[in-house]
Amino acid sequence: MRRNYYFLLFSVWILFLLLFTACSNSEDTASQDEESDEVETEDNGESATVSVFKSHLGKGTIPDSEDPHVQYIKEATGVEYELKSTPPGSEPAEYINLMIASEDFPDILRPIGGVEQTLIDQGGALPLDDLLPEYAPNVWERVPEEAWNIVRSASPDGKIYYVPKVYLIPERAALLRQDWLDAVDMDMPETLDEYKDMLIAFRDQDPNGNGEQDELPTTGREFGRWMDHLFAMFGIAMWEGFPEWDIYDGEINYAGTSENMKAAIAFIRELYEEELLDNETFLNKGDVWTAKINNNLVGSWYHLPANLHDRYIAMKEGAPDAYVVGMPLPEVDGFDGYITQKSMGEPEWMIPAASEDNAANALKLLDFFYDPENADFVQYGIEGVQHEVVDGEKVLLSSSDEKPIALGMLNLTTEESMEIRIENSFPEDEQDMVRDIFDVSKEDARRIAGDGLPSTVYDGYPDIQSHKLFQEYLTKIVIGEWPIDRFDEFVEQWYQSGGEEVTQRVQEWYETAK
Repeated sequence: MRRNYYFLLFSVWILFLLLFTACSNSEDTASQDEESDEVETEDNGESATVSVFKSHLGKGTIPDSEDPHVQYIKEATGVEYELKSTPPGSEPAEYINLMIASEDFPDILRPIGGVEQTLIDQGGALPLDDLLPEYAPNVWERVPEEAWNIVRSASPDGKIYYVPKVYLIPERAALLRQDWLDAVDMDMPETLDEYKDMLIAFRDQDPNGNGEQDELPTTGREFGRWMDHLFAMFGIAMWEGFPEWDIYDGEINYAGTSENMKAAIAFIRELYEEELLDNETFLNKGDVWTAKINNNLVGSWYHLPANLHDRYIAMKEGAPDAYVVGMPLPEVDGFDGYITQKSMGEPEWMIPAASEDNAANALKLLDFFYDPENADFVQYGIEGVQHEVVDGEKVLLSSSDEKPIALGMLNLTTEESMEIRIENSFPEDEQDMVRDIFDVSKEDARRIAGDGLPSTVYDGYPDIQSHKLFQEYLTKIVIGEWPIDRFDEFVEQWYQSGGEEVTQRVQEWYETAK
């Protein structure tokens, strides 16, 4: 009897255990199904969020998830665009390196300061060869094959680790105030001497008409940046104040050590000494430099014609007759001047390997901006925020510090797309002005041999990559602290501090790339 009792008790315990296990398995299965559903939902783009990091934003605030621009893109793609940027006052290159060092990775980022190569070398960049055709077909098809090949040449394994910027027309130009030229009764300068005579007239004859001798005939920014027009006349490959690589002495070489550069620095030193170059050039932060141009203090400068509208509006507040033209490069005896053009290969977007799980959604978001069917939204944004409708036509509104920034990711420019941008971004009375500037810059522009040069050539030589030595000698020679003869000392130091090795790498890359 007792044996039957224990047998019954044991049977009940086994039954309870089986039921408990079944319930647990059922709960686990349900939990796994929910996780599977969540993954599938994210893969389908129904509830994904993609963090997008880029610096150098324009005016405006960071839009939140309820912003209509964010919502429109989310409805179209199933992906929420979460914009991230550098904190106010921070240095972008330092910030992005700190972000990567702390492994605080966004889902997709715009690399700066050579950080793309750091990620590639350390295995921290996601290869995109297979992902682009599947998740970003418009990006894959619209970027020229030549650009993809340049990107492949930048990695040791020949893979694609970033989407390149493509700009098939000259992006920058030498700009000139035509109303100032008229005020001093001079023609467009055709030679270097005539250019200097024009600057003297700008300095002495009050072309801004305010009764003060406050004119800055030409200007630049700290470290000698953004005065590329003064170097371009001497046939120097220059990009926003950084010497680039082009053909010198029959081979691709660093423009910073060329005889062309020595001649240009000697001329710029003359301009500084005679106060024809803004004597605060090497102190000018970007906002100060821009304010001087906007406030009708500058006659000749270097910048992007496509970004002229806001500056032009500011000029006209103080000078209703203001008019900006492109300045054909004055001829310099013994040198073949040109505006540096870099058309493809610069890193524009990359995905950290740590963000691989969300890569499909990141590329889906990127593809939205490259899809021609979305061109109207990419251009005009939301009515009442980025544009208004006037007489049935969409007209872009000026940006401001109070309005949310229009979200964008497209950086592919052709002559056709620039014409559309001019028509859409500039009022009619400015369109011909901007077209004429581009026509002049096209005549002088030349694509340099170093277009698409990978930053791997600088591995082990960060000071060569940052141009610190060049900037030190340029600054001290121009302001008169050192004589021009010390340029030869710079060349010698540059080669000894790694320039010889870097030059060899560049020449090897060029033979392969061309």
